[in-house]
Amino acid sequence: MLEELEVKDLGPITQARLTPASGMTAITGETGAGKSMLLNAIGLISGAPAQSARVRPGKESSWAQGVFSLDEGAPALRLVEEAGFEPEDGQIFLARSVPEEGRSRSLLNGRTVPRSLLGQLSEYLVTIHGQSDQLRMASPAKQRDFLDSFAGDRLELEAYRVCWQQLQELETKLAKLSDQQAGAIQQADYLRESINRIDRVDPQPGEDESLKEQRERIEHAAQITQAVTGALAALDSTQLDVDIDAPSVAGLIGQASQSLASAGVSGLFEESIERLHSMNADLSDLVFNLSQLIDPDSQEGDLDKINARIHDLEELKGRWGPTIEDVLGWREQAQFDLEDMDASPERLQALQEECDQARSAALQAAQALSVKRAAAGKALGEQVSRELAALAMAGAGLQVRVRQRAAADLDAHGLDDVAFLFTPFPGSPQLPMGSSASGGELSRLMLAMELTAAQAKGTSPSPGHSRPKSKKSPESGGQLRPAPGERMTFIFDEVDAGVGGKAAVELGKRLAQLAQSAQVIVVTHLAQVASWADRQFVLAKTTGQDAASTSVEEVTGIQREQEIARMLAGSESQTSLDHARELLASSRL
Repeated sequence: MLEELEVKDLGPITQARLTPASGMTAITGETGAGKSMLLNAIGLISGAPAQSARVRPGKESSWAQGVFSLDEGAPALRLVEEAGFEPEDGQIFLARSVPEEGRSRSLLNGRTVPRSLLGQLSEYLVTIHGQSDQLRMASPAKQRDFLDSFAGDRLELEAYRVCWQQLQELETKLAKLSDQQAGAIQQADYLRESINRIDRVDPQPGEDESLKEQRERIEHAAQITQAVTGALAALDSTQLDVDIDAPSVAGLIGQASQSLASAGVSGLFEESIERLHSMNADLSDLVFNLSQLIDPDSQEGDLDKINARIHDLEELKGRWGPTIEDVLGWREQAQFDLEDMDASPERLQALQEECDQARSAALQAAQALSVKRAAAGKALGEQVSRELAALAMAGAGLQVRVRQRAAADLDAHGLDDVAFLFTPFPGSPQLPMGSSASGGELSRLMLAMELTAAQAKGTSPSPGHSRPKSKKSPESGGQLRPAPGERMTFIFDEVDAGVGGKAAVELGKRLAQLAQSAQVIVVTHLAQVASWADRQFVLAKTTGQDAASTSVEEVTGIQREQEIARMLAGSESQTSLDHARELLASSRL
């Protein structure tokens, strides 16, 4: 609820402070006094675009501030806390400074914030029903939200949103998996071809090194044979198939052993002879090993085949190595990955079935929501039409059309296209709301809609037209009345355009009825409307040395009677004063 509005250097207003009533407040004054500037001030603190041309001439900037009280648990309070602020004694301060040149500055509790935050907060705090502001309700989304509030379909709406959210999550997973499927097929083909390639080569651990050694022996066979032959000729020529007269090591060792044994001295050369025998045994073993190296069978091999095999192994190592062991390890992991990929079509099919089930559940929930909306739309249209008749718009009417789209056009809000069609006078075609009436007619239509919504809920609607539960007021005989801080602020401008006489009285009465459950601020030229207000402020022109300015004063007692008399007859004669007193006395619910 708006507890205080302060304005400085905005248009003709030099300085003004208003403390609206919690119920109904009337703002009156002569034409051109600047009543619209108060609405502009509220628009500024609600995040509306700033216009530097409205800064008072000769001043560097204009400034507006609204003090709002919030109840615990209010949506606006949660938004304030999410932005990192704490209310002061249950109040928040929304302010806007507009310089003569440059950008405006938005403040929340004295700290600079984005202008968008003021706009978000105002959605929960203020609804302006003026000529330009009616266009907001022309939005199909706003109309749908209003209808949902009137319908009281919170449970159906929440059930649908749960189904819709689940459907969105599953469809996102399905789309992601489907996108991956093409890549997965290519990857599976690659793994399959790679595994087949490795299997065709069939590498064995250490095979590449063994083949390289074999190749080296074959390539150097002549040098190896020459070296071994020379060594054997020196060590034991008997192992060679050639006649060699030169002594060999084996022969010389044998001669040395025989020479020592021929001495015939027992035990003298026994140790030496044993050592010579041992040397001869080692030599024999060495000669045998060397002789194997010149075995023709050990020198044989197809060098081309060996090189081809080494090439195949090197190719595998270059792609999946760097070693044969790494290649074999990669092949084993690739087999596991391939088996996992081969199961993905089944997962895709299972996920598709889950999506189908979720869509079916969402459609069912959307249809239940649509039934509730259609019934509420009919009731809303009928009740608003009755209210319009009481507001001097006999023959005017509102039709709420709820049409279901095709199942394929399901969206976050269900299946319904909601349209408010307004007939401003008998014989007029039904036209979309917002493009079919004057500002005054639209203001009265909005009043009728807000009254209908409040009557349906027993409390005042919010911007989304849902309201926290209200408390019973003993003073109201048990009538539902919202607790302090829960009251939405409705501002009506031009609601009295083209209205007079008895219809004006009925208009004031309807505003006062709405003010039982919401804070109502009305800018009016009609005494029959202003007389219903709990508090009245008058804007008056004053002429100074530099420029004309506007003062804003609350009127009470005799001053209010005089203002009502002026609005009735343009004078303060005794007759008009008597009429004013009578009007004020009769303007009570």
